[in-house]
Amino acid sequence: MYAFDYQRASDARGAVKALAADAEAKYLAGGQSLLAAMKLRLAQPSTLIDVTRIPELKAVTVDGGVVTVGAAVSHADVAEHTEIRQALPALAQLAGMIGDPQVRALGTLGGSIANDDPAADYPAALLGLKATVITDRRRIAADDFFIGMYETALEPDELIVAVAFAVPERAAYEKFRNPASHFALTGVFVAKYADETRVAVTGAAASVFRASALEQALQTHFAPEAARAVTLASDDLNTDLHASAAYRAHLIPVLAARAVAKALG
Repeated sequence: MYAFDYQRASDARGAVKALAADAEAKYLAGGQSLLAAMKLRLAQPSTLIDVTRIPELKAVTVDGGVVTVGAAVSHADVAEHTEIRQALPALAQLAGMIGDPQVRALGTLGGSIANDDPAADYPAALLGLKATVITDRRRIAADDFFIGMYETALEPDELIVAVAFAVPERAAYEKFRNPASHFALTGVFVAKYADETRVAVTGAAASVFRASALEQALQTHFAPEAARAVTLASDDLNTDLHASAAYRAHLIPVLAARAVAKALG
């Protein structure tokens, strides 16, 4: 590790102002990705601006059909929050599947989606649950937020304040996890709404994506067998030391079927 300055922001406006004043500064949330990158010299920020003590970034509200979670809320708090577990249990269950207890205690919703790791779990929840990313200056639909590998629609100094999730009729998440990192080798989030069914896939490509063939099949018949009957092309999927593209293409409908079965209870 090398020398850097540390600032603790007390409000969103102050955090954004501090970052805008220093092009080499970075926001610090849970630090689960940033600090590791710094240790490897892949990132060398001049200043870390800690946003985890900002009250509005720690808030959770449930209002009708919308669950809004502050960007600095930890994975563990999402998993254990009574109102989230009641209104949107699939989100709480997903948060409880992230990493290990130490990672869940420190990692945050905002940090995860801002980093946009191709194998992260939360991006699948955002796409599946018609989420809106709320920043210090605008609202971004999840469908427009994730652009590519480690790339989002955020401006360099933009700060995520919260994420608003639309509560579905039914939803569930299933993943085939990497046994070492607990990242998703492939993960599938399924959500059924009155007007549409959404299927979001993480861990299988350069960035999270929606599986339109599965969505169409499940919109017609929301049942495990409908998901298992879908065949996906492997052309744009990842091949790495953990699995081939063909294996991931096979795995996605299998996980989707398990998620549907879980959603149906």
